[in-house]
Amino acid sequence: MTFYALTFALLGVGLYGLLAKRNMLKKVLGLVILEYAVNLLLVAVGYRAGRGAPILQPGEDPAAFVAGSVDPLPQVLVLTSIVIGLGATMLLMAMVLRLHQRYGTLDVDRMDRLKG
Repeated sequence: MTFYALTFALLGVGLYGLLAKRNMLKKVLGLVILEYAVNLLLVAVGYRAGRGAPILQPGEDPAAFVAGSVDPLPQVLVLTSIVIGLGATMLLMAMVLRLHQRYGTLDVDRMDRLKG
């Protein structure tokens, strides 16, 4: 239960960084924190105490294997999410770099005033 509370606290920190900050770099960092909090939540939901890794050994009974292992689907989803998130983060960082080169600032309000 404590793990869920810490995960939701991390979700709150990510949302705060994404919504309350005016600096584009801090917004990207908030989005990254939010993404990894969701990944932690998926892993926490898929975890089952006392169960082993989902690796079937030769000669092992399939029914006993299913009863004694965790669900591998959340783990696969998290691995895929990490790879996609890394690509999206690099794209966002490239966009932030171009915005800084064009406007000379990372502040959203100042960029809005310089739009003309």
